Amino acid sequence: MTDTEKFPPEKNLPAGYVPPKVWTWEPGNGGAFASINRPVAGATHVKDLPVGKHPLQLYSQGTPNGVKVTIMLEELLAAGHSDAEYDAWLIRIGDGNQFGSGFVEVNPNSKIPALMDHRPKDGGKPLRVFESGSIMVYLAEKFGAFLPTETRVRTEALNWLFWQMGSAPFLGGGFGHFYAYAPMKIEYAINRYAMEVKRQMDVLNRHLAENEYMAGSTYTIADMAIWPWYGRLALKDAYDDAGDFLSVDEYEHVQRWTKQVGERTGVKRGFMVNRTSGDPSSQLLERHDASDFETKTQDKFGGDPAAKV
Repeated sequence: MTDTEKFPPEKNLPAGYVPPKVWTWEPGNGGAFASINRPVAGATHVKDLPVGKHPLQLYSQGTPNGVKVTIMLEELLAAGHSDAEYDAWLIRIGDGNQFGSGFVEVNPNSKIPALMDHRPKDGGKPLRVFESGSIMVYLAEKFGAFLPTETRVRTEALNWLFWQMGSAPFLGGGFGHFYAYAPMKIEYAINRYAMEVKRQMDVLNRHLAENEYMAGSTYTIADMAIWPWYGRLALKDAYDDAGDFLSVDEYEHVQRWTKQVGERTGVKRGFMVNRTSGDPSSQLLERHDASDFETKTQDKFGGDPAAKV
């Protein structure tokens, strides 16, 4: 069978890429993140991670996945869980900080966020927690908050938490990549992922038409996980002008929920932590104390000329 027979050209489409029999990596092969992408794991350089004064040490950046966890930590503090105080260290993923040896020891997958708990409940040695969903469940169980114990509500919260974990790659890695970051605009790819993102927004809209929050009347980690991805999109704060492109205003129930969740103090604060873009007053590059929100945002220092996503 010829390559043309295996990959027949579609009507009215330009000639496409025909994959070779064996793929080979070409460093710097295009795209906004080409300089840090590679097909192997492991550290690229030796660098220890800093450790602050609190038991919880977060290593992250203010991307949607990072924001999930900082929102949760700030919500825990707002709810009176003083033991949830934490240090948040900035990991600049565009600079490849996630490939330092210390970070790889915490997360062998070299993705933010990553957490070290220096005072785990079992009293043992420091415990690493990686993957944002795992971190959120871990913190919810550690502090007994934002993940109900009643079987049906808990299951619904976990349903939507894992929905977000499975769906967001289509939004960020799929639509966001081809719409905003790819070195060329590919109509087929953008249409493919735009259709899926709009389907996901419709899933949310239909659910929120009948529920105040994702797990019903109770605010949970599911809301905290979904808001940084789909709430940002609803606010037209993601992927350039993607909100208009995707007609996000038509999802009225998502808009209601987005505004309601966004008004929470924990959400507002969590959104600022490890943030490296936007209004300097909204950027708290590192967070080591609650007073940092008043004294150490980037507007106090004339902005951060080195900041980049």
